[in-house]
Amino acid sequence: MNVAHRVGLPRDEFGHLLGLAPEHLGDDLCRPPAATINHIAELTVAHAPWTDVAQLLTQQAVVGALGVWDYLITCAPTPLEGIKDAAASFAVVADTATETLTVTEDGEKVIIGHLNHAHLANQAACAVRGFALGLYRQRLSQAAGRPVLPLRVSLAARAPRRHDTLTELYGTAAIDFEAPSSSLTFLAADLEIPNPLTQPGLPHVLRQVAERQLTTATPLYDWLHLFRRTLSVAHTQGTSTLAAVAQRMTISARTLQRRLEDHGTTWNAELEVLRRTQITQLLQETDYGVDAIAARTGYKDGRSLRRAVHRWYGTTPSALRDMNASSSG
Repeated sequence: MNVAHRVGLPRDEFGHLLGLAPEHLGDDLCRPPAATINHIAELTVAHAPWTDVAQLLTQQAVVGALGVWDYLITCAPTPLEGIKDAAASFAVVADTATETLTVTEDGEKVIIGHLNHAHLANQAACAVRGFALGLYRQRLSQAAGRPVLPLRVSLAARAPRRHDTLTELYGTAAIDFEAPSSSLTFLAADLEIPNPLTQPGLPHVLRQVAERQLTTATPLYDWLHLFRRTLSVAHTQGTSTLAAVAQRMTISARTLQRRLEDHGTTWNAELEVLRRTQITQLLQETDYGVDAIAARTGYKDGRSLRRAVHRWYGTTPSALRDMNASSSG
């Protein structure tokens, strides 16, 4: 919220959102829904370029701002061990239904990946992706006791007019845009440097604290979140039609559409996001053919699915699968 103020966003435009009441902000166990975070990001990028928002978010994220998750990295024996613990406990700070943090060791290199399923042109998502990579590099540098520079940066974002903000944020100009997912590639040796501030036994205690937070957290659900859960269940059971989902929620189809409009979305948009998430997972985690995936996800045929993947990621299903396989070693 400090960044929202910095770019001139009035609090009355977002202060009413679920999870931002004083009693929620003051409770570490209350977890605002992803819809709230996304809405603030959308409002913020309307006042400043997404690259500036990413940099401001990183600057504001001092150690401790993200609670125990920060210390999982900065107090680990090595930066690599810390980011692995942070990935395992990512749900402490993010909605893992929309954001994913991965750590892949590939010989002499380590790839820190961040996956957000929103479209490349989504400025709010670009700001979140840019911030995430900036945050990871910042925490790894703090754990190493010196700046850690990536060999390469990949961003799931269209190239901005100016790159200087991102070059400063990542410490390199080697930035590839329009990637299927965002990532930082480091030399493994740079992340295996002993942390001068680590204390024996502390990482274990921090992992226990993070685990307790996950089990005792109080998610704050709004209507849109409940709708998405209902849609996901219906989709799994092969009944993801407007009428069927409306019946599950005991409202009329017309009321359901109106409520979605009130939340700034539509039935078709929500169904596409769900399909995109499922298709991406099937391509990256299974060896199903395109036609089989199309049948599983409600597309008419493989050709329709290929068009959808190209619209989302600017590439083909096979290329998306190959890119994921190569990044996973």
